[in-house]
Amino acid sequence: MAEFIVMPKMGLTMTEGTISNWRKQEGDTIKKGEIIFDVETDKLTNEFDSKADGVLRKILVKSGTVPVLAPVAIVGDKDEDISTLLNQAAASTEAENASEKQIQEAQIGQLKTPIAEKGGRVKVTPRAKKVAKELGVDISSVPGTGSEGSVTEQDVRNYAKKNESEKKKTSPVASITAERLGVDINKIEKSSRIMKKDVVKYKLSEELEKYANPQEFRKPMSTMRKVISQRMLESKRVSPTVTYNIKVDTSAVKQIREDIKEETKVSYNDILIKIVSEVLLEYPLLNSSVDDNEIIIRNYVNMGFAVALNEGLIVPVVKYANVKGLNEISAKAKELAEKARSNGLTPDDLNGGTFTISNVGMYGVESFTPIINQPQVAILGVNAINEEAVVVNGEIKIKPMMGLSLTADHRVIDGAVAAEFLSKLKKYIEKPGLLLL
Repeated sequence: MAEFIVMPKMGLTMTEGTISNWRKQEGDTIKKGEIIFDVETDKLTNEFDSKADGVLRKILVKSGTVPVLAPVAIVGDKDEDISTLLNQAAASTEAENASEKQIQEAQIGQLKTPIAEKGGRVKVTPRAKKVAKELGVDISSVPGTGSEGSVTEQDVRNYAKKNESEKKKTSPVASITAERLGVDINKIEKSSRIMKKDVVKYKLSEELEKYANPQEFRKPMSTMRKVISQRMLESKRVSPTVTYNIKVDTSAVKQIREDIKEETKVSYNDILIKIVSEVLLEYPLLNSSVDDNEIIIRNYVNMGFAVALNEGLIVPVVKYANVKGLNEISAKAKELAEKARSNGLTPDDLNGGTFTISNVGMYGVESFTPIINQPQVAILGVNAINEEAVVVNGEIKIKPMMGLSLTADHRVIDGAVAAEFLSKLKKYIEKPGLLLL
C-alpha cells in the first residue's frame, strides 16, 4: 500500500530538516533499511533509510528545508494508484503557503496605484506639451499634479525652474574638460564653482571604481549556521551573563605532557577536561541547568568541547568525563573531533552536555567572551599560552601563562561562586598533584 515518506524528527529540538541529496530516483526499487536521501539537521548530515520495501513513486521535495513529519516522497507498488496521496500533499502545501500568499497579495494591492512610468503613456495638457517643447523638457520626467495625475503647464515650468537652479556653476575650462572626458557635471558635488581639477578628480574616482570592480555576493545560511545563529541569540536572551578572567601558570601541565609523551600524547585541552571535570564536582552549580523555576544539580560531568569546522562550530560531548582517566579522555576527544571533521557524529555524540570548554588559544587569542551553550549555565574559554614575566617570591621569572575566561549565568551563579571556582581551577592547574589526594 502506498504511503508517504516524511521528514524524520531526529532530535528533541529538531523542527525542520534540509534535504541535501537524494540517493534514489523516481521509479527506483528500494528495500527496507536502504539509504534514500541525506538530511541536514542540528549541525549534522544524517542518512535517512527506508522503513519499507517498494518503489519510489514520487519525490515531492527534491531539495530545501522541510518541517519535521512533512511528506517528502511517496513509496508504493509499481502500478499502484497514488493520486489520493498526491492530492493530499498538494493540499498540505497549499495550506502552508496560503497565509504567505495572502500577505504578498495584500502588499501588492497596496502598491497598485496609478503611476506614469518614464517612456510610458503620460496624460499631458496641450499647453503643457507646447511649453515643454519650448523649454526642452522631457515631458515623461515631469511629475503631474493635475486631474488623474496629468501634467500641467505649471508642472512643466516648475520642473524647468528646478533644473535650472540645480545647474552647477562651472568654469569654461571645466565644462570643456567634462565634455572631453565624458563627465556629467551635475554629478560633481561641490557648493562653490566647479574647476578643471574637480572634473579630473571625479573622472579618476570613476576609473578607480571601475578598476576596483566592487561586487557583493549573497548566499543562504547553511542549516548549521542557522542553528548556531538561533541558539546564540536564544542564549543571550535567556542568560544574564558575566565573564570572569584569570591567568594561570601552565608550567606543571607542560611538565605532565613532557613526562608521559613516551607513553601517550595528550593535549592541553585533554588535561583541562580532566581537571575542570574534577573541580565542577566541588562547585556543582556551574555544572547545573535551569528548568523553569528549578535548578538541576548533577553528580556527573558530560564535558562538551568546541570543534571548529569550515561551516561553523560544533560541540561533541565526552560523557562522564569525571570518572575517566586522562588517557581515556584523550582518546575519546580525538575520536569525536575526527568524527566532527568527517561529518560522522551521531545525535548521541552531541546531546547531554553539562559544561563546555571552548579553546581558541591556538589562534593567539588572549581574552574573549564565550557564549553559554544552552541549557548549560557556564562555559570556559581557553586562551593562548604566552611567556610572561611574573613575580615569584620577590623575584621576576618567566612563566608560560594561560588566560581563562569563564562566562556564567547570573541567575544561578553569583560572582563569589564563579571566583571561587576559578581560584580552585587555577590551584589544580598549577599544582595538579593535589588531585591525587
